[in-house]
Amino acid sequence: MHDASPDGVVVRARGLLGRTLHGHGAAVRITEVEAYGGIEDPASHAFTRTPRSEIMYGPPWRLYVYRSYGMHWCANVVTGPSEIAAAVLVRAGEVVDGLETARARRGGVADVALARGPGNLARALGLSVDDLGTDLLTGDGVRLGPAPEVSPPISEGPRVGVSKAADVPWRFWIAGDPTVSAYRRSPRAATAPGQDVER
Repeated sequence: MHDASPDGVVVRARGLLGRTLHGHGAAVRITEVEAYGGIEDPASHAFTRTPRSEIMYGPPWRLYVYRSYGMHWCANVVTGPSEIAAAVLVRAGEVVDGLETARARRGGVADVALARGPGNLARALGLSVDDLGTDLLTGDGVRLGPAPEVSPPISEGPRVGVSKAADVPWRFWIAGDPTVSAYRRSPRAATAPGQDVER
């Protein structure tokens, strides 16, 4: 998997860091993401086309929401192009608006952990399958804010919890940010873990 094109999923993933994702009554500054290369990536839901992954084959900048392990909603930004079906999982963020709302949804955890981890982030923002397909670049409600004026320092490393292509360094996070989640390698991954590096 190589994605060095200007519009590639890696470029889009890194570009999401520092942007604000607005949910229902709360918003987070995105601090951690994971890129998935669609039909070219065996770890992607779109590697095999199914009804669940169909939205990933549509227009970019739509919200792909799915249930993880039957418990948590996870939010992804479809990046395209449509025939590739790439998307970026939003893994963590800092709550920057609607703090009391996020606290109520998360049940008394520390503020730094309100949106740490993809399931917690979706819960803090009140995201669910009802938001599937939302255009994140238009209108009010669930949406993405503009890119930050100054790009944050970015670290990269292997993706969390995937058993295929486990060593692809397509997890990106704002270096040193306390809201970033911990790396957990899938026990089903066959090869040795890669090293996290800063860029």
